[in-house]
Amino acid sequence: MALAEGNAAATAAPADEESEPPPAAPGAAAAAAAASAATSFSAARPARLPLARVKALVKADPDVSLASQEAIFILARAAELFVETIAKDAYLYAQQGKRKTLQRKDLDNAIEAIDEFAFLEGTLD
Repeated sequence: MALAEGNAAATAAPADEESEPPPAAPGAAAAAAAASAATSFSAARPARLPLARVKALVKADPDVSLASQEAIFILARAAELFVETIAKDAYLYAQQGKRKTLQRKDLDNAIEAIDEFAFLEGTLD
């Protein structure tokens, strides 16, 4: 409430006086930064998993009866991050082979070398 009163008092000052502009609300700078980050974030991420497909995959599991839209979004985002991580790690192996194209052996090498991907061992066979 005090924030609203402070902004109202700042706008009530006469226009012909030279004064500093009213202080911005504490959240205004953060909101502007978040808006610019969201713009660059979406521009940096051209490929997103379609939520309808993710929802269809979730519904295909007989153990899942209901899933909220937020849960579907989080699952899609987690899958995007997972694919990005394994692709970057596999690309390092492609670069070692002086290639720019990922091959299955690059994924196999990343899965074998990185402990985070141990649960994937044998899945590409």
